[in-house]
This record gives sequence, C-alpha cells and structure tokens, in this order.
Amino acid sequence: MNSRLPERGPLGDNAGRDMAANLGDLRMNLASLGVSASVGALNSGGKVLRSVGFDPPALDRESLEGAARRRARLDDFGDWPLDEPLRRLLDSYRREARLTTLGRVTVRELIVSLLETLLHLEAERARSPRIADESIEAPVFVTGLPRTGTTLLHGLLSADPATRAPLTWEVMFPAGFANDAAGIARVRRRTAARLAWADRLAPEFMKIHPIAPDLPQECIAITAPVFASIQFHTTHNVPSYEDWFEREGQELAYAWHRRFLQHLQARGRGGRWVLKAPGHLFGLAALLERYPDARIIQTHRDPLRVMASMASHATVLRRAFSDHVDPVEVAADWTSRWAGALENFLAVRGGASADRFLDVSYDEIVAAPLAAVERIYGFLDRTLSEAARTAMAGFLAANPRNKHGAHRYSLAQYGLDRNTEIERFRGYCERFGIAVQADG
Repeated sequence: MNSRLPERGPLGDNAGRDMAANLGDLRMNLASLGVSASVGALNSGGKVLRSVGFDPPALDRESLEGAARRRARLDDFGDWPLDEPLRRLLDSYRREARLTTLGRVTVRELIVSLLETLLHLEAERARSPRIADESIEAPVFVTGLPRTGTTLLHGLLSADPATRAPLTWEVMFPAGFANDAAGIARVRRRTAARLAWADRLAPEFMKIHPIAPDLPQECIAITAPVFASIQFHTTHNVPSYEDWFEREGQELAYAWHRRFLQHLQARGRGGRWVLKAPGHLFGLAALLERYPDARIIQTHRDPLRVMASMASHATVLRRAFSDHVDPVEVAADWTSRWAGALENFLAVRGGASADRFLDVSYDEIVAAPLAAVERIYGFLDRTLSEAARTAMAGFLAANPRNKHGAHRYSLAQYGLDRNTEIERFRGYCERFGIAVQADG
C-alpha cells in the first residue's frame, strides 16, 4: 500500500506539470485506498511530521508564486496590489485555519491555481490589448443573504440565450488554453475532475449548493485570483483576513471583476451579463462605482432559516480541511458578519437611485419561478422571449429542488437563539415585510 504523494503539484511543482486537472494525481493515490482511509492516513502522517517541526506543504508567498510561474511558464503577475491581501491571507492560514495535512495540500493548490490564472490572464491581455476596449453595459447583479434563492434565480436568468453568465469551467480556467471546441472540451473535463474530487472531500455540499462545469458560477470565485473574496473565510477559518477584506478589499475586487468580464466577453459568446453572489452585500458602494449602470435584484427570505442554513454550508466545507471546526463558533461568526453586511448594503442602497433595485422573495422564486422572472424582465425593460421561456423550463426540469438530497438544519443545531436572531434582523424584516419562522 503506497500513499506517498507524487513529487509535483502541491508538494513540489515541476515545470510543465499541471497536476492532472488540479489534484488529479493526489486523487488517484488516495482512491487506491478509499477516500476516508487515505485522507486519514495522510493527515496522520502530517501530524507525525509536525511533531518534529516539519509542516509540509509550504504556504509561503515565494514558494507559491514560484510554483505558479513554473506551471504557467509565465512570469508577469501584472501590477495588481497583491502584497497586502496575500500576506494577510497566508498569515491567517498559518495562525488561525488549523489545517490538516490534506487541508494544507488543497490550500496550496488553490493559491497556486489562482496565481496561475492571474498569470495567464495578464499574458492574454498583453497579447491582445484590445480586450481593454470591451464595454460591460448594464450588468444585472443578483444578491441577498445566503440561501435566499440567488442560485436558482441566477440559473433561471442565465438560461435565456440572450443573457451571459460566467460558467464554472470558465471561471476555474479562464485562460491558458486554445479558444476552440477542443480546448474548451479539455478544460471542461478538467473542471469536472476537480469538482468530482471536491465532492469526495465534502459529499454533503451538493445538497446545499449544486455546482457543475456548465452551471453559472458566482462572483466570489471571480475575485479570488486577486485574493479579495469571502470565498476564503467560507471554506477555511481565516477571520483576520476576512476582517481586513470587509474593511478594505472592495475596490480591488471590483476592479478585477470588471477586467475578468472583459476577458470572457472578448473570448466570445456575447449577451447581457447576469451575475450573482450573496457576497455583493459586502461591497455595494464599490460595485456601483465600478458599474454605474448596474441593476440590482435583491432576494429576501426569513433570516432565521437563512442563518442556520448558512452555518451548515460553512461547516460542511471547513470540515473537509480541518479537524477543528465548531459549528456554534461558525454560526456566531458568520451571523454577525452577514447582519453587518446587510446593514451596510441597505445603507448604501438608501443613498442610490431606487429604480436600480428590485426586491424578490424566496417564496416567490420557489412557488412561481417563471412569474418571478416575468416581473424581473419588466423591471429590466426586457421582453421574455419564447426561446427564453423554453430554456428556463428546461433548466427547472433538469435542476429540481433537492436534486442531490434534502439539506436539513435547525437554529438549535448551531447554537443560535431564536429571540436573539429575531432582534438582530428585526429592522430588516419590518422593512421588507418578512415573516419569521413560527418554530424555534
């Protein structure tokens, strides 16, 4: 039985090796043992190494950037101000995340992949400077607290052939491949392999948030290559980094976001952009500054149900990478953060033109999704074509509710007190006429 990791990828990157679709070699080694047994063996071995002062793999910036340069065979990260966000993120990983050995492997791979993406995008921009001329006009952003129907609504709107959403495969691999049918097929296979491995690490996640190569991806993944995203604190415990991001990271995030959309748009498949992320609650001012003609659709749901579901989401993800995940701590941390983000979002919204925002309830989306879309198209002054209706009906048929199993959770499970949460969100619920759950 050989569980030794290959001498490339996260533990030692050799030039020209791309690790068989990111963690593919690791996946094959672990599959020979069975995932749970092999993960346990890997993490146990890591504990032994740490006990004698050796803690692989490396998570220092020099090593990570060197690995990305070798894999991409490129050198220029551009002039993005990465020093502070990357320094803060890596410091938070080292001091706070309490990663297992597998957790460190996956974090290293994540950061190297993000840096590699940055290298490829900068190289393509240098080769094709006309990308900078791409105009992003009147993008639509779907946002709201997590678990309020943003994913379903984004999927529906994206099904319209006249719209354009960033798909999972092109967010994971936006550059560095031939922009033809064969090249796209290869990166779609790489995306599927990566997602299959992620599903093995966190098998409950698909019940919470379905993801596939050709499903729309949300914006927190788009802004990750410049290390300005809530993605990192969602999947790992990095509170110091998240504190910094919430204070200062927004201008960088949206500058990169627009550049990323220009890149995808220049590669073809035009249409009206429709984008999504609950994380936009943290940065409305920067979003409106970067996209002055944006239209915002805000989704709403009983926040008591939202907070328990959100805590479950983060707990499932973090347990794939750490043996020290307390669901109660996760819930307390994120509940406070999302409440603060919502309050700030609504304050900025109050100072903006009201005709740029539309409110849609979770119950409306679930009960009558196409009617909800009709109302949204009216708000956008667009016509819902028969082709769009047909495509949206097909999306609903292919993605029924609880397709991957029911996601069950409760307030008590995450140490959340009903009365405390009612008070925390009282102003929000009263403003939008949201009824809270009758039970505890």
